[in-house]
Amino acid sequence: MSDTRTALRESVGRYGIWSTGLRSEDPAGRAQRAEAAAELEQLGFGALWLGGNSAARHAAPLIEATSRIVVGTSIQSIWEHGPAEAAAGFAELEVAHPGRFVPGLGVSHGPRVTGYRRPYAAMTEYLDALDRAGLRAGHRVLAALGPRMLELARDRAAGAIPYLVTPEHTARARETLGEGPLLAPEFKVVLDADPASARTTARAYLARYLELPNYTRNFLRLGFTEADVAGGGSDRLIDAVFAWGDEDTIRRRITAFHEAGADHVALQIVHPTPTSLPRPAWHTLATLLT
Repeated sequence: MSDTRTALRESVGRYGIWSTGLRSEDPAGRAQRAEAAAELEQLGFGALWLGGNSAARHAAPLIEATSRIVVGTSIQSIWEHGPAEAAAGFAELEVAHPGRFVPGLGVSHGPRVTGYRRPYAAMTEYLDALDRAGLRAGHRVLAALGPRMLELARDRAAGAIPYLVTPEHTARARETLGEGPLLAPEFKVVLDADPASARTTARAYLARYLELPNYTRNFLRLGFTEADVAGGGSDRLIDAVFAWGDEDTIRRRITAFHEAGADHVALQIVHPTPTSLPRPAWHTLATLLT
């Protein structure tokens, strides 16, 4: 598995884009999504991570519209996509475009899943079924937050794609994973240097996640308090899980993840007025990173 992990780490590079807009199934926007993917490839990003409950069918049009960039799911829910479906979707894309699709798998959240049960046991069973179906460990990554799920990402996947985390979490995750597995945290960016408006934008976006216990428990493990996760999030929490400020500040915040042990950072643009494809902001981000 070390060879596939190395190949994945090299192919995704240091930076990627995390986007829900790129996973849309609206036929009217298919051409625009393909054009945006090609543009992101030209801008030098190594991977596109499709937010929401995404699957191989969402990745396929973007892979077909590009020549190099890797497309991954972030995440593909194990409750809504069975192992046979996941393995078949991967196999089809792997034959047509080797090494271009990475299934990112996760257990989602109790409040969003009917019949939710012990997530660690469910993931273990799912991975067993994937093994039998032919989607082997070196070709999948896990949306892991807690220690036990990170151990699964180390032992039974190519690595981890933690969502809504800090550099401190990345350092702990790297310690658990060791040096071999890919570690590719997601990180949110608000291109705004004004503290009040940047935090307002970030807080409005974060509120939905603070209703989900997987995230709030992870914040508490990292040393945040119940007060930090109440009321849309304290300034301390907002400033930890979003990058905002001038270009140098945002660049330093992103670099902190690499310094903590990340191989790759999946960057999500957060706007005060959400747009499905924030292409000017992606250009700004690419310029900032170079």
